[in-house]
Amino acid sequence: MNEDGGYNSSMAPRFFCPQALATGGLYALPEAAAHHATRVLRLGTGDSVLLFDGRGGEYGGRIEQAGPGVRVRILAHDAVEREPPLAIVLAQALPAGERMDWLVQKAVELGVAAIVPVESSRCVVRLAGERAERRRRHWEAIAVGACEQCGRNRIPEVRPVVALGDFLAQSRNLAGMRLLLDPRSQQGLHALAPELPAAVVLLAGPEGGFADEERAAALAGGFRALRLGPRVLRAETAGMAATAALLARWGDY
Repeated sequence: MNEDGGYNSSMAPRFFCPQALATGGLYALPEAAAHHATRVLRLGTGDSVLLFDGRGGEYGGRIEQAGPGVRVRILAHDAVEREPPLAIVLAQALPAGERMDWLVQKAVELGVAAIVPVESSRCVVRLAGERAERRRRHWEAIAVGACEQCGRNRIPEVRPVVALGDFLAQSRNLAGMRLLLDPRSQQGLHALAPELPAAVVLLAGPEGGFADEERAAALAGGFRALRLGPRVLRAETAGMAATAALLARWGDY
């Protein structure tokens, strides 16, 4: 805490609190956030924290109760926004193992607006029903943690797992530019028009890429094939590289 009784926003840990926050209020941290605050960060009564509720801006506060549970008094609101000017929806074919966890974390750090897990014919991972919903909630929690770390105050949506064919049908109604990451394409970023698009939908494949018929369906559905240089990138790398490149062209880099 500062000498004037306020909070040090440059040093305060950040936590997501889903309930609507307001200056002057006293709020309980969610159980996982409270555990991290007290058991990992060793915070206690009087320590400064930053909270955000996903509705915009962040709130500086001070811990008034540190056990059982953690309760924070909100002292001030900062309307700061850290979202890029380009909204990117990353549709990612499910990679093997736990790579999707890493991918969600890094995509959120880079600034994507939404993540769509996609099942294609070459995906090793298969998810359906309650198992798919458990994984979605797990990825959603990773997105929240990434926002706490990187300073974003709005949580990107992690959508339910969808079959590629269904996603292509749904994407016909999406505004903006649709790009298929394809190492066989002859067009790179330099071929895109210089004007800032309304949004970008990035479709990234699994290990081994999309099958020929899947690639053809994406192109027929309005996607434009885009090559990311002469090297073939891993499934978990291509979407990250494309996101960074697009934000360097039209974003806040």
